[in-house]
Amino acid sequence: MFDRIIFTELEKWLTKSNRKPLVIRGARQVGKTTVVGQFSKKFKQYIYLNLELAVDRKPFEEFTTIELLVQSLFFIKNQSLTQRNDTLLFIDEIQEVPEALNILRYFYEDQPGIAVIAAGSMLETLFDKNISFPVGRVEYMVLRPVSFPEFLSAMDEREAINYLQQVPAPTFTHDKLMQLFHTYALIGGMPEVIKEYSKNKDLLELSAIFDSLITAYMDDVEKYAGTNAQALHIGHAIRASFGQAGQRIKFEGFGNSPYRSRDMGEALRTLEKALLIELIYPSSDVKLPLLPDYRKSPRLQVLDTGMLNYFAGIQTEILGTDDLNKVYKGTLIEHLVGQELLATQFKSLSALHFWVREKTTSSAEVDYVVPFEGQLIPVEVKSGAEGKLKSLHMFMDLSPHNMAIRFYAGLLHITDAVTPGGKKYKLLNLPYYLVSQIENYLTWFKTQI
Repeated sequence: MFDRIIFTELEKWLTKSNRKPLVIRGARQVGKTTVVGQFSKKFKQYIYLNLELAVDRKPFEEFTTIELLVQSLFFIKNQSLTQRNDTLLFIDEIQEVPEALNILRYFYEDQPGIAVIAAGSMLETLFDKNISFPVGRVEYMVLRPVSFPEFLSAMDEREAINYLQQVPAPTFTHDKLMQLFHTYALIGGMPEVIKEYSKNKDLLELSAIFDSLITAYMDDVEKYAGTNAQALHIGHAIRASFGQAGQRIKFEGFGNSPYRSRDMGEALRTLEKALLIELIYPSSDVKLPLLPDYRKSPRLQVLDTGMLNYFAGIQTEILGTDDLNKVYKGTLIEHLVGQELLATQFKSLSALHFWVREKTTSSAEVDYVVPFEGQLIPVEVKSGAEGKLKSLHMFMDLSPHNMAIRFYAGLLHITDAVTPGGKKYKLLNLPYYLVSQIENYLTWFKTQI
């Protein structure tokens, strides 16, 4: 087992004076059940319910009052009611009994002493006129694949974690941290993959896991299709997404298919609800608030870069490179930076953003923009000299501030940059492995300039 960053967020939730039942969202196989199981060690009692099992479903299907439900659950799992205020109740696969979602409100209103966590997939598909979802009586967190610091924990690289979190990181750590990051970039952040690799360090053994993951996702998501045609659309969307990941896409004919824009749009949005992909729409704003332009083509972010590598067939290319920006025309590292930016975001509305300027005379695209202290900071993922960052220069010409970030394969340093329009700004050059520390470095960057 290894530490997950979400533990800190769970501890904050647990100590809230007005604590609500917590719904953890996340794609299958990202470790929701494992995380809650580890968190349960903070309690005297732990009640685990899997609503895919008839015996665990029955109390919810026969619900009359919250008190009787609580008595039934504690009795079935042989736990003491007198310890209810030191009990964690985990309701897994809650989507199997849609009414259980509404029952969460009664735990908040009538049984606030019991810590309740629920998890499930495709919850949005359950929202219909017959299901009353407990708005305002539950809260949400999202669990995503393992981040680079969590990967280091799984590899038992304790000193690497310590130095990674120092700001600024010492120069002598660069080579080893970059080597470790290359391994992380290769295998990705799916817990089962990392667990297997940490034991055997055998890449060939990972193929069967990647295959089983994609099969499980297809089986899981296709069952929510209303028709056979929708199942075909969703199946195609899953298979094609990994080949199109990191690129801007069109719904019409997505993945070299004969399918219409409407069909592919519905299929991709279904995958987005399952948290298997994210459709990132561009913004043309250089100031907050960020307003994505849904009339423009989105960029496709898939759940995990390791899965992208496997299904795109670029693992060998990664093994032989000295700069991840040379792999897959730069798409791999751009995608992984996005994954790292999301990995430490636990709110349901957390999302990635990128910037475009599309005009007949000139066009530009900045890989990411991140909010920081009321400003939008541009983030480029690119090797080479600063003078080649044409899109970044365009953004900074329009921006009211003078801070920009570039992730690359080199050492940490700050440079003075000047746009073709004559605006001076500061560019913080960070090695790829520091993406997870971006907030700390932005704070440090501000003090340096």
